[in-house]
Amino acid sequence: MRQSISHRSIFYILPPHMLTSLAQHGTPEQRTMALQMLGHDHSIRTVRMAQGLLSSKYAGARASLNTDNALQRTVYDVHGSMHLPGELERAEGQPPVQDIAANEAYDGIGWTHALYLQIYGRNSIDDAGLPLDASVHYGTQYNNAFWNGERMIFGDGDGQLFNRFTCAIDVIGHELTHGVTEDESHLAYVGQSGALNESISDVFGSLVKQYALRQTADQADWLIGRGLFTQNVHGEGLRSMRAPGTAYDDQLLGQDPQPAHMHGYVQTVEDNGGVHINSGIPNHVFYLVATRIGGFAWEKAGRIWYETLRDPRLRPTATFRMFARLTLANAERLFGSNSHEWSAVHDAWENVGVQIPALAKEY
Repeated sequence: MRQSISHRSIFYILPPHMLTSLAQHGTPEQRTMALQMLGHDHSIRTVRMAQGLLSSKYAGARASLNTDNALQRTVYDVHGSMHLPGELERAEGQPPVQDIAANEAYDGIGWTHALYLQIYGRNSIDDAGLPLDASVHYGTQYNNAFWNGERMIFGDGDGQLFNRFTCAIDVIGHELTHGVTEDESHLAYVGQSGALNESISDVFGSLVKQYALRQTADQADWLIGRGLFTQNVHGEGLRSMRAPGTAYDDQLLGQDPQPAHMHGYVQTVEDNGGVHINSGIPNHVFYLVATRIGGFAWEKAGRIWYETLRDPRLRPTATFRMFARLTLANAERLFGSNSHEWSAVHDAWENVGVQIPALAKEY
């Protein structure tokens, strides 16, 4: 039986190492903001954990969901507060409003729902018609966006380093995909399984953007969060799947620390074992697979990754090697062991230093 999406997990798009760098090198105001952001991360996780424990016994009494594949979006405005959900601003089927952030959230949710439904036959992020809610204008100059287990929440950015966080459609796809991962595989948010969790969100966040723009793998920029930085930041986006470690190099935000190969794997206790850092390795694998196969990345490479995410053999504590083996197994099941797709998956993992084990050795 499918388990309901967890209400205890918080997934932020902005990696903590970027806020730590800003806390060390920014102006007094920026340092204060960065420290408040890091503190908010910790406090909201604690509150959500408590709420999850208190409400867990009522999980089975949740209102019935939509089962006819119809999209249900609702966007709220919290007017600079942190009191959720806020004032209703735009509901499903209503025309655009004057608030650009509300419209961007509405459209980004729509494209994410469309990719999952039209390409993978998935009815919302839980495959059971879960209504998709969002709250915009969260906090004052709030530099982040996150999925809190119930809704998408967007800050407006400070205008100095970050623009509004609704402007990047792949960020919306990324955060909602955390809900898909919670529902399907419950990948533990620590170490390699946590890096896989982050990478899967980057993969499908990028596919949402490519799907909306009708881009082939060769046409895509393979950047996550392009447009989030203001002109004051030396960088293109939060992460690069094409070339991990090159997305930004800024005197305040630091240098992109993502490795593209296991030789550069970062051993750290920060960031839940470097989940936002080491995700660069499986990110690069997907880029290599998608560009080698060619065409629209959501059709074949995305299908392999989606089927792997749904594979019952994918454990919550999966390593890169375990995930690699399952992507290869699903490529074989979908396209054959002698296929171009199978070879693309096999060679990509080998190219980043992940040796694919025999199935019997890992399971």
